[in-house]
Amino acid sequence: MKASILYRISAVLLLFFAVGHTLGFRQSDPAWRVDGLLALMRSTHFDVQGFSRTYWDLFVAAGLSVGVFYFFAAILAWQLGGLPTQALARMRSITWAFPACCAAIAVVSGRCLFALPIVFSLLIAGCWAAAAWRSSKNS
Repeated sequence: MKASILYRISAVLLLFFAVGHTLGFRQSDPAWRVDGLLALMRSTHFDVQGFSRTYWDLFVAAGLSVGVFYFFAAILAWQLGGLPTQALARMRSITWAFPACCAAIAVVSGRCLFALPIVFSLLIAGCWAAAAWRSSKNS
């Protein structure tokens, strides 16, 4: 498979990951019995560098930041898919840094999260690594 197609597949997977994460990270299942904890996260205020915040604010900011990163990575993957292999060959550090990043996210997800982010991270890392390998091989 051509590197450009693999980058585009990565871009689509990253877009799905971004949308799913952005819409889903604030959801909770009543079976988890965390309603009291979530209420405390939302209601306990503290001052940080002159701003009144809650732990929920910090949680939402971290979650949205991850979603923004995934959207950016999707755009980058799509753009890489449109570059000639000669340009990709000169960008080896970029083309290999992202699959390494996604592999690290898979490790973190395996340690702290659950199957869906593990699978998405591994699929994206695999597609991106294959694209990086193909683009460096074809130069």
